[in-house]
Amino acid sequence: MLLAACGRGGPPPGAPGGFPPAPVTLMQTRVQQVPVRFEYVGQTAGSKEAQVRARVQGILEKRSYQEGGRVRAGQVLFVIDPKPYAAQADEAAAELAQAEAQQAQARRNLERQQSLLASGMTTRRDFDDAQSAVEATAAAVKMAQARLTEARLNLSYTTVTAPVAGFASRALKSEGSLVSPGDDSLLTTVSQLDPMHVNFSIAESDWLRIEREIAQGRLAVPDQASGGQTIRLKLADGTVYAHQGRLAFIDAGVNPATGAFDARAIVPNPDGTLRPGLFVRVLVEGSTRPQAIVLPQRAVMDGPQGKFVYVADRSAEGRDVALPRPVAVGDWVQLEGERLWIIESGLKAGERVVVEGMGKLFPGPGGAPIVVGPPPAEAGKPPGKGQGAATDAGKS
Repeated sequence: MLLAACGRGGPPPGAPGGFPPAPVTLMQTRVQQVPVRFEYVGQTAGSKEAQVRARVQGILEKRSYQEGGRVRAGQVLFVIDPKPYAAQADEAAAELAQAEAQQAQARRNLERQQSLLASGMTTRRDFDDAQSAVEATAAAVKMAQARLTEARLNLSYTTVTAPVAGFASRALKSEGSLVSPGDDSLLTTVSQLDPMHVNFSIAESDWLRIEREIAQGRLAVPDQASGGQTIRLKLADGTVYAHQGRLAFIDAGVNPATGAFDARAIVPNPDGTLRPGLFVRVLVEGSTRPQAIVLPQRAVMDGPQGKFVYVADRSAEGRDVALPRPVAVGDWVQLEGERLWIIESGLKAGERVVVEGMGKLFPGPGGAPIVVGPPPAEAGKPPGKGQGAATDAGKS
């Protein structure tokens, strides 16, 4: 009876090691074009950061804006006591009037000397003196005009206006304070927030890898004539910013302070959602990998020697088996809500890879016996209209 019982519990025919074939799902690999998305950490900044400073000395009489609020270009922000400068302007105007009167008198004297010289009733010297007086008074008029212009300019500086439209920061000087030009003249700052600048850095290693892949034809980057690379932002709460921007520039050299290439994006901000100083994830889109093989992330496993997949094959006995295959992976792509690995090496188009049921595999010397189930939905299918696909690279 014991022997009979052992016989009934023996391995099924064709199952090495006594393990039954595992039901699995396979996916056939193929070469396709995959959109690429590079991701970096960035920080927002106003496209214009204008410092509002006092340009004349005086008592700050009034602040005319709401701190942190939106201001228009040319809007009055501060008023410095204008009375001393108004008096100086009046004085300069009086000096100009006096100089113009002296000039008119000198011209009349010159006309008389010219008539007397023609009739021989004056000397040439008196005529030359009269002519010199006209020239001297003309110079005095110009000096008086310059002093009046300066006085009026100083008077206009008592009304401090916003140089650009944007959001004004807090006031650094309160009413009643003495302000003056110099190092301590800053009153507030105005940041233009539409559009916004987003500054980020590209690591030297990422830059070299991208350049190498472009040279090898493994990465295609659009030029400016075709629209260039587009920018999307992922905010701190994980949401994707609604407006799409563009890549403005990448510096030609490495920043010695950071060891990376400085880059900047320009993003529209019509509703003022973005504010200066926000940390965001910068998604650089538009590049593609023309020839790529992708697999679902669940199909790629980690082993002692690195990452590997199970490839379906036929044994010498004609059975379906799964064999482990080491692979090298690159970046990953988000396609139709599923995360896929880009396979750099180890697989070729047309091979069948196990994508479901790996936990039931019991590899033996000739591979793990499998039973092939229905194929899954096509993973790695290029996105159609309304679908999104992007490869994340350069993750910081």
